[in-house]
Amino acid sequence: MTLNDTVIKMNSDDYQDRFIAEYEQLLIRTYKLKDFIRKCRYTGEGLNYCSITTLEAQYHAMALYLDVLERRAYEEKITLPDKMICDIGDDC
Repeated sequence: MTLNDTVIKMNSDDYQDRFIAEYEQLLIRTYKLKDFIRKCRYTGEGLNYCSITTLEAQYHAMALYLDVLERRAYEEKITLPDKMICDIGDDC
């Protein structure tokens, strides 16, 4: 899935579609940030403008936001797509 795949739902009149699109977009961005952090750790590339500590803080904030969206979806009975978010350092 790409961010472009979420556009139709994001522009929907149905708040549940927009909610799912927001979740999917955050999930995509979280995966990409996780991959970028791993790349920085192993190659050192990309660290000329930001520290690993700052990137990890952003990752954890995004993961927390995903958790909040999941709790809200549960409470509102909104079915979300499956996810696989790993903690930084996990091999997944």
